[in-house]
Parts: sequence; structure tokens; C-alpha cells
Amino acid sequence: MPQRHIPCLMMRGGTSRAPYFMASDLPADRDAIARVLIAAMGAGSPLQVDGIGGGQATTSKVAILSISEHTDVDVDYLFAQVHAERAEVDFSPSCGNILAGVGPAAIELGLLQACDGITRVRIRNVNTDALIDANVQTPSGVVEYEGNARIDGVPGTAAPVILDFRNVIGSKTGKLLPTGNTIDVIKGTEITCIDVAMPMVIGRAADFGISGHESRDVIDADVRLFQKIEAIRLEAGRLMGLGDVSQSVVPKFGLLAAPEGSGAVCARYFMPWRTHPAYAVTGAICTACSLVLPGTVAEGLCQLPPERPYPLSIEHPTGAIDVLLDAELPEDSVTGEFALRNAGLLRTARRLFMGEVSIPASIG
Repeated sequence: MPQRHIPCLMMRGGTSRAPYFMASDLPADRDAIARVLIAAMGAGSPLQVDGIGGGQATTSKVAILSISEHTDVDVDYLFAQVHAERAEVDFSPSCGNILAGVGPAAIELGLLQACDGITRVRIRNVNTDALIDANVQTPSGVVEYEGNARIDGVPGTAAPVILDFRNVIGSKTGKLLPTGNTIDVIKGTEITCIDVAMPMVIGRAADFGISGHESRDVIDADVRLFQKIEAIRLEAGRLMGLGDVSQSVVPKFGLLAAPEGSGAVCARYFMPWRTHPAYAVTGAICTACSLVLPGTVAEGLCQLPPERPYPLSIEHPTGAIDVLLDAELPEDSVTGEFALRNAGLLRTARRLFMGEVSIPASIG
């Protein structure tokens, strides 16, 4: 039986990598999409040797793009996290690193016309309904990938892609603080449940028996740490109104420590069953909001700049990620209103190849 060939554009977005598909080239039904993606990525085998996945969470992601029906949006972006070890696809989270490639990919795939200079691509994240503007370098109407911008976790330099996030409070739960508290105590440990761009459970590294400055390999080898994280994450998921999250990567988990360098805080981000090699974009926005919001577990750990918008640098295993946070802070975190006008980040992206991925013709 012949194989089925599906057009795709492979790109690095931020510190992640993914094939970018046109929604029109995939089934309309989510279950059918999942079957296609499992075959294309080689899910269910840790090395993903029978697909184009990279064997870990940051390289087993998918972006699905389409022209938006919303008048103030150019492109709809549906994100899919494909599990490597299990034949599963999770459509519940988003990914801000893969988002960095959406603007360039939309232009490359012909979803919109580029301007001469900088093209602003208005994106709706279908997973969370967040709105993001991606400012893409397009001299002479062509996407420019080479440049002097550098992000930690990616070798070399590239052209900058500036992302401006709007409408990201309560991305999944509809609330900034899904439990109604700035601090909850689960299994004797204080944590903050917060939902901005990505629902997260955030704790202090010291309360989990680590310094928070350990390398990714050292943390990933700590079985007891992950057992504690997962036990708390499962209970927090229920308290946040997300139900049974044992098979979902949402909420994500973060641990904070005092910064080692000039950053606002040192943090480790979990995906959630392994440590992120750098830091997720959506997680960085959520973490940054927890730093400036009074009364969270971050209070007393971080070094906050006095000016607004707040330039916040979050130290991670391979460097730091910078967030420019334009927020109005309430005097009371629970009863007051936290107004997030904009969260800006600099990312980079690169086109890797355009072609077709082949899957068994029986799948669809």
C-alpha cells in the first residue's frame, strides 16, 4: 500500500523545533489529527526513530496554521505536544517558542503577504485564545533569518522575532489565581497556582530539597523530587479546576530560587516530567507575573526592577530569558485587579526544510 505524503515546513522556533502544517492538509477531527501526528512524529518510541520527532519534549512539537476568520487576526495557530514515549498527543497546552516560528512560517506558506521591512503577523493561539503580535524581519518582502540577535539555548545568532502577548490572563482556567489564593498548601508545601499564558504551579526550590541552581541532568536524575512534584501537581490541577491532569502536561511546574547573577530570579521549568533545557516562553510570562504579584511564593526571592514596564530576566539552565512586562499591580492580589497590558519577548527562528512527511496510507 502506498504511503500518504503531507506537506510541512520544519522550523526551529526559539529553543524548540517542530513541523508546521497547514490545517487544510490535515483532518478536521482532533482524534484523526492526533493519529496523523503520532505517525508523522514517531510517537510511542523514545528515540522517535520511525518519525521526524527529536526524542524529547522540546523537539516533539507540532504547529498547525490556517488563515483566521477573525477580522483582527491574520493566522490561527493550533499547538500540539506529541509525546515521545507514548503514542499520545496533548492539545491542551500552548508553546511560545514554537510561536516564534509562526510568523515566518505563515509567510513562507503563503498565508499572508510580507511587507518591505518588518511584517506584523497577528496570531490567535487556538489552544488558549491568546492574541500575539509577531514582528518578523522581512526586507524586500522576504523573511530574513540571519541577524545579530542571540537567545540562550540556541547556538549562534539570528534575526530577531519580537513577540507581544495580549489577552493571556486565565489562559485555561479563566482566572489569574484559579484557586482564589496567592498561596496554597499542598502536602505541607507552599505553592502558587497562577494562570497567565500557561497554567503553572510554582514553588520554592528550597521547599523541594534542591537549591534551584542544579543542572538539568542532576535534576532529572532526582526521582524523589519528581515524585513530590507530580503528587503536588495532580492535586493542584484539581484545585485549579483542570480535573485529572495525570495524562496532561498542564499545569506546568516551576521552582524558584534567588538569582545567581543579575537576573530577577533563578528558575527551573518542568514539562512536567522532565526539566526544560532552557525555559518556555509562556512559562516565562507566567513566572514573570508571579514575581511582580504581591503575596506569591516568589516574594522575597526575586530582585525586582523599580521601573515599569518591568524588564525581568529569568535565569535558567542554559542562560536566561528576558520578559518585558507592562502590568498594573493591585494593592491586594486577591481582591484587586492585575492588569497585564503586554508581555514582550525576543525570540529567533530558522527555516530548516520544506517538504513532505510520509505516513502509512491507512492512517487518517
